[in-house]
Amino acid sequence: MLNRLLGIIYILMNKGTVTAGELAKRFEVSVRTIYRDVENLSMAGIPVYARKGKNGGISLTKQFVLDKMLITKEEQQQILAALTSLQETRALKEIETIKKLGEFFNTDAYPWVSIDFSDWSGRRKELFEQLREAILSKRVLQFDYYGQYGEMTNRIAEPVQLLFKDYTWYLRGFCRVRQEMRLFKVLRMKRVKMLSETFERSDHRDLEKGEHHKENEQKLLEEKNAEITFIIDKKEAYRIYDRFEEDEIHVLSNGDFQIHLNYFLDDWVYGMILSFGAAVKALEPEAVRLEMKSRVEEMIKIYK
Repeated sequence: MLNRLLGIIYILMNKGTVTAGELAKRFEVSVRTIYRDVENLSMAGIPVYARKGKNGGISLTKQFVLDKMLITKEEQQQILAALTSLQETRALKEIETIKKLGEFFNTDAYPWVSIDFSDWSGRRKELFEQLREAILSKRVLQFDYYGQYGEMTNRIAEPVQLLFKDYTWYLRGFCRVRQEMRLFKVLRMKRVKMLSETFERSDHRDLEKGEHHKENEQKLLEEKNAEITFIIDKKEAYRIYDRFEEDEIHVLSNGDFQIHLNYFLDDWVYGMILSFGAAVKALEPEAVRLEMKSRVEEMIKIYK
């Protein structure tokens, strides 16, 4: 019923005057129900009235004005685009809100973005659905988590946000084990369970008041960042512009690529460099060269 009442208001604001028959057909109810809705809206303080006769119909009084011109056409499209993208995350379980605003703005929502949270095998889709539901319903999560060096610990966390950064999905949440906000790499989360327990986002955990935690995360990344330079053979050109930004790439006179990055040194970075196999050579810093050499030597041992 509430959706219908809101829908009637939006239609009246958009069209001015509408007959009870039109509204009844639109909402698939009887004309008597529409007149009852008009009465309920009036009792709720909405200045809606009905006129009988040839040019009659249901209208809002002129004093009840929401000037659509206060929002430009471009802003209307931006609002609808934002809602459409939110629907892609399945945070909106129905499209009624988008339809109502589309009618009110007299424009259609263009599906400008499509998001697929699963991998090509489809195995991770269930996990992202689980994380989404836990965030929106404020449900506590329990999971096993693999740390940077392969150690596994059991964690209990209060999830607040999914974050996509530098080709990787993270879950931001308050870790009850560490007693602070943490970023968890989704791929390292195993045996995830959504508990029946719910939580309230208190001041020190609230996402909207979490700028301090974000600053700390960024500071930590900057402290552990390193300037990395390596050469990649020209035969790997098809991969270069898929992976690196233009300002990180310098094409040498022989056609090879010199890559200069400022990256957080972890297993992911070494794995990325090693993915180029014999086509890559690390130049600096020396610590990276030694680590690359050590890892290659360990790989050679496997095949002896």
